[in-house]
Amino acid sequence: MTHANRIVAGLLLASTFIFNATALMASEDFSPYVDTDGKISFPDGFRTSMVHLGSWFVPEGGASGFHDVYTEKASVEAYRRTGKFPDGATLVKELRASNSGGFTTGQNVSYATSELKQWFVMIKDVRGRFTDNPIWGKGWGWALFKPSDSSKNVASNFQTDCLGCHVPAKDRDWIYTEAYPTLTAD
Repeated sequence: MTHANRIVAGLLLASTFIFNATALMASEDFSPYVDTDGKISFPDGFRTSMVHLGSWFVPEGGASGFHDVYTEKASVEAYRRTGKFPDGATLVKELRASNSGGFTTGQNVSYATSELKQWFVMIKDVRGRFTDNPIWGKGWGWALFKPSDSSKNVASNFQTDCLGCHVPAKDRDWIYTEAYPTLTAD
């Protein structure tokens, strides 16, 4: 290899390293579930890698069943210190169908089944990084994933697809925190 070829190879290697390091730093600094265009990806493995914040039970209607909510441990720790979710915090709400039956704890005891209905994912964005992306606004990225294809966010506009359900929680940064005992100090 000539000296000029070694220089070119070295420059290519260095530029590849810088590009990959920059991409890695961007995702680590913000969120590994968001690309540079603001596309939100499904956080695979969240049930074992995140902390369970709490659960909701909806007895009737299209959203009936158990709503289990998860976030990163670091996001819980930050919330406990500040009362706010930090930049890049991920909230995953998993909706599962429910059933009920008689158990030693009582009759008509409800429990979650293995039937998944959908997942809601929100990513905190304190900087307003994606103002031109319609799934971002009010300090959050908003996503909805269906079990049939968790690789595709089916929400297309947070204002029409997501925000309506969160209006009552507007004064709490759009998040219903009542069912999240994990956010309060032990």
